Amino acid sequence: MATLEKAKLIRVDKPSTTTDVLFNPQEYSVQKSVQYEPHKSPGLDLPEQEFTSGNPSLLSVELFFDTYESKKDVSKEYTDSIMKLSLVDADLHRPPLVQFCWGTFLFEGFIESLTLRYTMFLPSGKPCRATANLSIKQYESAKDQLQRNPRNSPDHTKRRTLKMGETLALIAHEEYDDAAEWRRIADANGIVDPREVKPGTVLLLPPIL
Repeated sequence: MATLEKAKLIRVDKPSTTTDVLFNPQEYSVQKSVQYEPHKSPGLDLPEQEFTSGNPSLLSVELFFDTYESKKDVSKEYTDSIMKLSLVDADLHRPPLVQFCWGTFLFEGFIESLTLRYTMFLPSGKPCRATANLSIKQYESAKDQLQRNPRNSPDHTKRRTLKMGETLALIAHEEYDDAAEWRRIADANGIVDPREVKPGTVLLLPPIL
């Protein structure tokens, strides 16, 4: 017979702590969205869409706690420790990073929202039944993301808006890792004198094939 695996909330930042859920959730949901920048094209019904970035995923889960049989305070036994994970840590100057683990599923991020609802109380007034609606926003450092999904040199045409203080050489260095590639950008955009390009100009960044 398979062993029942309990879901856990783990504080990743030191000092690490683990809060076991009393009852495994009936379900959880993970929401993911991405951002695209529209670029108007004359004569077309729809603008072209250029991918700009992904947004962090959001985990939503409802946890149930009941200490009626043991006559203990459910907040002291369970929910206070969850609430603490959403508060600013004095040493970190931010709430701690947490993981929700259940079986092979692991989700890491920060608690974005937490709603605790107490629905049963002992004669003393102590709560003995609670529901926690928890939302965790995904977090992964840029370094870890690049290690997991390393970027190659540009292999497709991109668009970039020139900002105040930027030059074609600077953009070439950031996009191609070679400032000398500014000529590639200039040629693709019909630019004769790069010093005359004004901030706000949308530039085509051709691929390196």
